[in-house]
Amino acid sequence: MWFRRKSSKQHRPQVSAPLALATHSDAPVSTLQRVRLPVDLLQPGMRIVSLDRPWTQVPVLFQGFTLTDDNQAQILRQYCEWVLVEDEETRLNPVLDQISVLKRRTNEPLPETRSLPQELPRAQAAWSRTQAFVEEVTRQIEAGNDLNLQSARPIIRECVDSVKANASAMFWMSRIKSRDAYTAEHCLRVAIFCVAFARFLGMPDEDLETVGMCGLLHDLGKLKVPDEILNKPGALTPEEHGIMRQHTTLGYELLSGDPHLDPIISDVSRHHHERMDGRGYPEQLAEWQISRFARLVSIVDAYDAITSDRCYRDGLPASEAIRILFRNRGQQFDTTMVEAFIRMIGVYPPGSLVELSTGEVAIVVATHPGRKLKPRVEILLDGDKRPVTPRVMDLGASDSGPGRSTPDIARPLPDGAFGVSLRGRIKQLMAVADTYAS
Repeated sequence: MWFRRKSSKQHRPQVSAPLALATHSDAPVSTLQRVRLPVDLLQPGMRIVSLDRPWTQVPVLFQGFTLTDDNQAQILRQYCEWVLVEDEETRLNPVLDQISVLKRRTNEPLPETRSLPQELPRAQAAWSRTQAFVEEVTRQIEAGNDLNLQSARPIIRECVDSVKANASAMFWMSRIKSRDAYTAEHCLRVAIFCVAFARFLGMPDEDLETVGMCGLLHDLGKLKVPDEILNKPGALTPEEHGIMRQHTTLGYELLSGDPHLDPIISDVSRHHHERMDGRGYPEQLAEWQISRFARLVSIVDAYDAITSDRCYRDGLPASEAIRILFRNRGQQFDTTMVEAFIRMIGVYPPGSLVELSTGEVAIVVATHPGRKLKPRVEILLDGDKRPVTPRVMDLGASDSGPGRSTPDIARPLPDGAFGVSLRGRIKQLMAVADTYAS
């Protein structure tokens, strides 16, 4: 939600002697203004007048204060969408001009500084290290040992670096799933998509690690749920549902006791199943009580759960997951965030296998928010389903040459169709990268 500036005449600064002298010159006298400002645009020196939620819902020491460092601003970015600030008009005007820039972020593709083949080796290494961390945490919880969760931050930092270079590399890694390792891989995938989504929304780089930690640890409490319930192949009984829902509280208890972790991480663990209509759990929070990061993680969590194979059902296509998210916006999920997430992920997410209207078979390389049905693809088979030298084509381009138009996507394909798999293509690209490295 975006806000227009609003003048506050009753809060003009008291004129001191030097300022009174300045009024005799041609220099304009600055006045104070109060504006509702998106939290990602906060700057030191701004006075925080009020929040979009009660002060008691945010871990700050004072009600009404002047921002003196980015730690304070970071807390507000984690919990709030906007705040009411007061500052001099001359300082606020350049910041208000950035609102339109922030809005445009979610209509533009994620920036890339490296090509997909260049980034895949680093993405795979970061993925493997993060997966090993989750597996180690699982073993420690099962053994009843103390956890060193802060050690996840440098691992998440590697993921952030990869996402910033080319998010599609991590998106490709996230599509290689194991039904038997759902919980561990789910946490890893949610972390990656949370980092990418936060960047897509325009959050500052310093928030990406924290939101990645929130995604990685949001379901930690499930490791305390009995395995016969967590991996039950059939429907859960009402009693089993109640036990399963305790994972949010169990996760909160594990995380809130660690003084080295940001409080927002335990908040997300506890509240990522709350709903905008107040019908979530465990506390049935109202919309305004749910933190910004919890809203973000809840969307990514649901998307991955819907599209993943589970012990009791197969995952649904990404297109169906998008329809479910969109249908439940404003009720279960934050409307603005859902719409932005759909623009980021597209109807055919990176790593999807598709057949073009020409009969060619391709893998989606990257999406464009303004062209959900026309991503950038890498063509691997010709119209007769014979292998060709891979070439990248942007289906959103106006044409592909004189008198020729770009093809459309005719249908999505299951991974492995016509002998083409994402895992196989990654191995090919990694082999090429190893050849160049040696």
